[in-house]
This record gives sequence, C-alpha cells and structure tokens, in this order.
Amino acid sequence: MKFSAINFPCPGCGASQVYSPYTGRLTCDFCGNETEIPSETQPLLSDDYLTALASPPTKAEEDPSLKREVACKKCGANFTLSPKLFASHCPYCSTPAMIEALQKITPQALLPFTISQKKAQEHFKEWVGSRWFAPNAFKAYLDESKKLIGYYFPFWIYDTQTVTHYEGKRGDTYYVTVTKSVVVDGKEELRDVEESRMRWTEVSGIVDAAFDDLTIAASHTIDRSRLDAIEPWPTAQLTHFDLHYISGFEAEEYAVEIDEGFDLAKDKMTPKIRSQIKSDIGGDEQQIDSIDTKYNNIGYKSVLFPAWIASFVWNNKTYEYAINAQTGKIVGERPYSIMKIVFAVATVALIIGGALYYNHIKG
Repeated sequence: MKFSAINFPCPGCGASQVYSPYTGRLTCDFCGNETEIPSETQPLLSDDYLTALASPPTKAEEDPSLKREVACKKCGANFTLSPKLFASHCPYCSTPAMIEALQKITPQALLPFTISQKKAQEHFKEWVGSRWFAPNAFKAYLDESKKLIGYYFPFWIYDTQTVTHYEGKRGDTYYVTVTKSVVVDGKEELRDVEESRMRWTEVSGIVDAAFDDLTIAASHTIDRSRLDAIEPWPTAQLTHFDLHYISGFEAEEYAVEIDEGFDLAKDKMTPKIRSQIKSDIGGDEQQIDSIDTKYNNIGYKSVLFPAWIASFVWNNKTYEYAINAQTGKIVGERPYSIMKIVFAVATVALIIGGALYYNHIKG
C-alpha cells in the first residue's frame, strides 16, 4: 500500500517543521521559524465502553505482510515504514513523515513531549553512569551516533465503578493458658503461659470502588512492564489529538484491542478490590474465598503517551530502556560486567586480608 508522506512545511523557508518540547510549537530547524498549534477548546470526555464493544472500529491485528510504502515529499525517495508505525522519518533525508493510520482507532488525545531529546539524553547518561558494575560498552553507549528515539505509544484509559460480592473468613486472635515445661536456671519447671489461637468465622459482604484514569499500554513494541513502570502519566494534562504534535517523532498504532485492554485493567483493579475486602472483613487475619465483581459505567479514551526509548545489546541479550517524556522517570534492566564484579570482590578481599594481616603483625 502506497502513501504520500504528511508533513508541515515552514511558512518561512519551506522546510519541514517539527514539534518542539521547549516551546510547545512547531519549529523549523533551518530558519528557526515557529508556528503556533491551534488549540481545541472542547473538553475531553470519555466514550462509552459498551457502545464501542457493540460496534468495534476495527481489529487491532492486520496482515503482517502488508507493506507501507511512503513517498517522501522533500527528497522524493520511497521507503517502507516499520509495521504498526504511522509516523517516522525518511531514512534518506530525515524529514518527518506521517501517514493516515490504517486502523480506524484514531487517538482522541495525547500528552505532548515536554522533555527534549537533549535533556533526556543527559538524564539517561547520568542514570547509566550511576550503574555500578555496568560494562564500559554500556556506559559508552550514548555517543553522538546513539540518540534516544522519541516515540508515542498507544494507550487505553479506563474509568469504571465496581461492585464486588465476596465470601471469606475472618480470623480473630484469642489467648489460652497452657501449662508447659520450661528451663529456669538449668532446672525444668512447669509454668502457665499464654498462647495465641485463631478463631475463624465465615463472612460475606459487598464493597464498592471507583477507578479513574487506569492506563493500559496498547503496544507490543517493548515489554509491557517497562511502560507500566514509567507511570504515572499526568492525564489531567491531556490535549486533543493533533498530528502537529507528532511531527518529528515516531508513533504507533494500536496492537491491543479495547476489550483486551479492559481485561488488563481488571488485573490492575484487583489489588485495590482485595484490599477493600480485607478491610471490610476486619479481624486480625482474613481469607478471601470468592470474588464476583461487576463493572459499571465503563468509560474509555484512546490516547498517545510520549517516551524516549533505547535498546542495548550485551552478550546476545537485548536491554530495553524507556524514559517518561513528561516526568523524566527512567526504567530498564542494567547489564553487569562479570570482570568488574570479580575485580571488586578481589579488591575487597585484599583489603580485608591486608587489615587482618596488619592486626596480626601488630598484635
């Protein structure tokens, strides 16, 4: 399938403008001209989940063999977008290139980048430098040729009110006096001591909970735990979706459907619901035997969240990193250099050994 790239020419010189996290405007890297992005005054409201299920916009899965051939408007080159991307750059001239999404799941809103690549790069270098026992190759990773990638990930946001019926047991501690043999001054004596017991009572009840702005990543590009770990997202700052905010970044379509996303949201709700049940049961200990939760007034939004991402390959293993481009929070697994660990252990052993030898000689 062939597409003509979408971009935003500078009104001053004709070059493509990109979104600037510094100014919140479109900026031309050649002449410095800035263009204000029109603001939408309508409030952002959640859509009804059950209505969406009754008439789903599309399936999230598409034919993986379908190629997205894009014609660059600046250099005229043709190139192929990576699967699921609807925004990237021309690989020949680096001009921003966006296409109309193949899916009908159009994001309602997004959080724009507020942390620039330079600031994220500096922050990441500091984080990398603080990792003890990391291999030198990892610490040298972010040279001039290894830039962080600005990426918009698709997310679902859910709101709901829950009513949960439960059955379980309440445990109340009580004490009994028992006679035991104890040793006092080397002699056995019989003494009365207090021992705790647990009295269990069958219980049942109902608890209510309200959930607002549960965020669920709708991407398979990087491990879900990475995107969960860079929460929270400042959803109160969401703005209406506009391609102007995407210019200069990569952006991905939905890979998780709305009902699958809500199943993942249920998993996020479970700890709070269980905590409420235990509080409702009371007592000293609680056992939950069954839970039946009803989800009411379910609303949702389809949004894009910004992140700076990187990956590092060490000993045939890929390490992924993500930086929340609104808050600066960094997550990722760090590699370890076995040689550095061995050297550190050997050094500590030598220091301890030297100290013991010195004390022995001195004594």
